[in-house]
Amino acid sequence: MQKRMGTFLAGAVAALSMTVSAACADATIKMVEVISSPPRTELLKKQIASFEQANPGTKVELVSLPWGQAFEKFLTMVQAGDTPDIVEMPERWMGLYANNGQLEDLGPYMAKWKDAGTLGDRAKQFGSVVDNKQYMIPYGYYVRAMFWNKKLFAEAGLKEAPKTLDEFMQANKKISAIQGKYGYCLRGGPGGFNGVQMFMNIANGKGGYFNQDGTATLNEPGAVKGLEMLADIYKNGYAPKDSVSWGFNEVVTGFYSGTCAMLDQDPDALIGIAEKMKPEDFGVAPLPTGPNGKSYPTLGYAGWAMFANSKVKDEAWKLMGTLLSPADNLEFAKNVGVLPIHNGADKDPYFGSESFKGWFQELSDPKTFEFVTPPTHLENLGNFYDSVSVKNFQEVLLGQKTPKAVADEWAAFLTEQQQAWMAKNKK
Repeated sequence: MQKRMGTFLAGAVAALSMTVSAACADATIKMVEVISSPPRTELLKKQIASFEQANPGTKVELVSLPWGQAFEKFLTMVQAGDTPDIVEMPERWMGLYANNGQLEDLGPYMAKWKDAGTLGDRAKQFGSVVDNKQYMIPYGYYVRAMFWNKKLFAEAGLKEAPKTLDEFMQANKKISAIQGKYGYCLRGGPGGFNGVQMFMNIANGKGGYFNQDGTATLNEPGAVKGLEMLADIYKNGYAPKDSVSWGFNEVVTGFYSGTCAMLDQDPDALIGIAEKMKPEDFGVAPLPTGPNGKSYPTLGYAGWAMFANSKVKDEAWKLMGTLLSPADNLEFAKNVGVLPIHNGADKDPYFGSESFKGWFQELSDPKTFEFVTPPTHLENLGNFYDSVSVKNFQEVLLGQKTPKAVADEWAAFLTEQQQAWMAKNKK
C-alpha cells in the first residue's frame, strides 16, 4: 500500500510539474506590423521563425495592417481593448500612446541587454522623446533624398539632378514636355505630408516646425510658397493626374516604370527601384536647396514598442532584443530600406555602394543639410499626419482650398498643440 501511495504521489507530482512547466514555457506574443508590404512581412516572418526555433514553447502571432489604413485600424484595436504585446511604432504615433501611459518603459530591459553597447545614440535619443523614457527603440532611419531618371533627363536635355528649387521646377517643366512623361512622382495620398512639409521648409529657409514661442512655421510666407509650388506641379501637369491619391507603392512604381523622372524618397524605395532599373539609368542625389542655400530633409524613423499591459513582457522583450540585435537589424535594414541603428553598420559593403551616395552626402554636410524630425511628443500628431493633412493636401491639389488657407489651418492646429504641450511641461 505504501509503495502504491508513493508511486501515486510521485506520478501526481510529476504531472503537476509538467503542467507548471508547460504553463511557464508556453507563451504567445501578439505582434502588430503597420508599415507592411509582402516582401517585408516575409522577412519578418523568417526572423520570427528563427526566434521561435531558438525559444521552444514561445509562439508569435503576427498581425500585418495595411499602411494606408494602419493608424485608424490600430487605434480601433486599442480602443476595443485588443492590444498587442509588441507594436511597430512610427515616430508620429508615439506621443499618443506614450502620453496615455500605454507603453512600457524599455530602459530597465535595455540595461541588461547584451547589444546595448553598440546601439547608436540617435536610437536612444529618438526613442525617448516622451518624458525622457525609452518607450520605443527605432529599427532604422528614413532619410529623404532625390531619385532621378538619367535617361529621361538626357532626353529633356538635362545633364544632372537639380541642385536648387528653381532647377527642380525647370526640370519638371522640360521633362513633362515629353509626350506621356512627367517630371515629379507626387505623393498626394497616405504618407505624403513628410514630403509636403519638407518642401515648405526648404522654400521657407527654415527647418523644423515651430518658433521658440511655440507658433508653427507652416503658414509663414516662404512655407506657403512651397505648398503653392507643389500645387503648381500638379495643376501644370508636371505630375500624373492620379497622383492626387498616390501612396508609397504608387510613387515608386511611377518612378521605376519611367512615368515620372524625379522622386523624393527614403532608402526603402531603393529596393523596388534597384530590382526594376539598371544601375546606370538612375541616381540618388541630395535634395535641392532653397533660396538660403540650405535644404531640410526629413529624418523619420519607426521601431518596436511594448504595451504596458502585456502579460508576457519578458518573452516580448526577448523577441524585441533579437529583432534589434546587430545581425537581425542589419538584415532588416538592407531588405526594408532604412539606415541601421548599431554603430559600425555603415562599414558594411552594402551601405557603401554608389546607390547610397545621395543620402550620405546629406549626412556628411550638416552646413547645407539640416535634418528635420517630426514633433513626436505631440499626442495628436498621428491623426494629423495620417488623416487630416492627407485630406487637406488633396483639397489644395484639386483647387478646393487655397494653399494659404490650408497652411493657416495646419499652423493653427500645430501651434495649439505645441503651446499646450509647452504649458504642461513648463519647468
